[in-house]
Amino acid sequence: MSGYLDTGAPGSEELLFLPLGGAGEIGMNLNLYGHDGQWLMVDFGITFGDETTPGVDVITPDPSFIAERKGDLAGLVLTHAHEDHLGAVPYLWPEIECPIYATPFTASVLQRKLAETSFGHRVEINVIPLSGKFSVGPFEVELITITHSIPEPNAVVLRTPSGTVMHTGDWKLDPDPLVGRSTDEQRLAEVGEEGVLAMVCDSTNVFVPGTSGSEGDVRENLMELVGKYDKRVAVACFASNVARLETIARVGEAHDRSVALVGRSLWRIYELAKENGYLTDIQPFITEKDVGYLPPERVLMICTGSQGEPRAALPRIAAGDHPDVDLSEGDVVVFSSRVIPGNEKAIGRLHNKLTMRGIEIVTAKDDDVHVSGHPARDELVQMYQWINPKIAVPVHGEARHMIAHAKLARECQVPQPIVALNGSMVRLAPGRAEIVDEVFSDRLALDGNRLVPLHSQAIKDRRRMTYHGTAVATVVVDAKGRLVEDPIVTVNGVYDAEDEDEIEQEVMAAVAAAIDDLRPDQRRDDSMVGEMSRRAVRRCIRALCGKKPHTEIHLVRV
Repeated sequence: MSGYLDTGAPGSEELLFLPLGGAGEIGMNLNLYGHDGQWLMVDFGITFGDETTPGVDVITPDPSFIAERKGDLAGLVLTHAHEDHLGAVPYLWPEIECPIYATPFTASVLQRKLAETSFGHRVEINVIPLSGKFSVGPFEVELITITHSIPEPNAVVLRTPSGTVMHTGDWKLDPDPLVGRSTDEQRLAEVGEEGVLAMVCDSTNVFVPGTSGSEGDVRENLMELVGKYDKRVAVACFASNVARLETIARVGEAHDRSVALVGRSLWRIYELAKENGYLTDIQPFITEKDVGYLPPERVLMICTGSQGEPRAALPRIAAGDHPDVDLSEGDVVVFSSRVIPGNEKAIGRLHNKLTMRGIEIVTAKDDDVHVSGHPARDELVQMYQWINPKIAVPVHGEARHMIAHAKLARECQVPQPIVALNGSMVRLAPGRAEIVDEVFSDRLALDGNRLVPLHSQAIKDRRRMTYHGTAVATVVVDAKGRLVEDPIVTVNGVYDAEDEDEIEQEVMAAVAAAIDDLRPDQRRDDSMVGEMSRRAVRRCIRALCGKKPHTEIHLVRV
């Protein structure tokens, strides 16, 4: 009968919700549900580094809370195959070591990733059919087919004696998704009729009025758009959007163009889609090496790099350094994708490079060439009408999204909206929903081949070096702490070469003066000599250049 606050484990009558990623941010989802002594994880994703995390490409939630309790972790249910929902598994599964449950396409994507690890053969992946029902620990689980921008997205219904939770995952209401099934609206309504205690729901597009639009509309618009051109056309889109790949294949066929996949992730998704029965009735794609042998009016390319990722295909093409593909003046690039927050600068640079080469750019601002995979306000309202939960818990959004979502839920007559950021332990039952604890929640960064805390000293130092440069001084003193020779100073990333001699002379003089000012006993203390030298270097460079470089002193005593 005792609960989490007494024992550290969910009580037999308790139903707990704990987000460790994806609540207060978009991406990097990790959700925990607790009941009767056990936990169930829903999704385990990543996000990507940016200019504020130099040298870091991948960022994951820190699973320490559940890793310390992995003996009580019954399993991991994956809602779909996007990186922000399963991307952490190949890095962190050994921390949790639990069975995984996923539908066939998601399982295939994960198996491909795990094949590149040393532990993939140990991971138990249970493949669940669409609309499947199964048990995990004390939870009865049902998957409900919804629509998103990837095959086989699922809402997850969790049933316990203490109440039922609807976890929507990422979703939208698309009447014509083109690939895969439409949202099972009847089953959603039936679950709502059965009674739902809480709905944990996507907040991404809560500020967007109306509806998100349909993939069917995008196909019609791309069909018309590509027909206007008689030069090469390249379409940049997310590789995981299998419906968009099929659309572009159909567009190419209609306009007598061969369709090429340019980018390794596109070929990987194409192969996985075929393995699971998708994209089997289209003309085979050609390779990027075949593009140069065709006249421009016969070419339609699908390219990675819609977000300006420097190593992806389209940015390399724009820079003129792709080994097989080139675009010329008069060619066209269609960005059939959204701008992910944080990527604006990279995308702007890509647009500028293409424009400078005389290449026409078409974006979703110019034509209806993309629709979101997340619900706009009217769709959220419809979901609340179907499910009619007593408690609304917004997730998958920044704080402003979640607060606006909670307000919308209240307008939809939900009695108890509650905003819980990462680390907030929410007791859904028994009694009124409330935050009962705050637990450790942090991020890990993939730094080279190691996962380290995102706030680790190494990353802090690298960030400081990125913005302020580095300074290294070699100081040689005798046994009494007197300078044997002038300090040697090396400074990088602070000033231009023409100023080097003058500034370094002043820095050397500052170090010498700092050591001269020390008492005799202080000069015999290596730590004191090193610290005062370091301060002298930083003060001098700050006074001369306005920078505070990462500074190191190499002290040599002879």
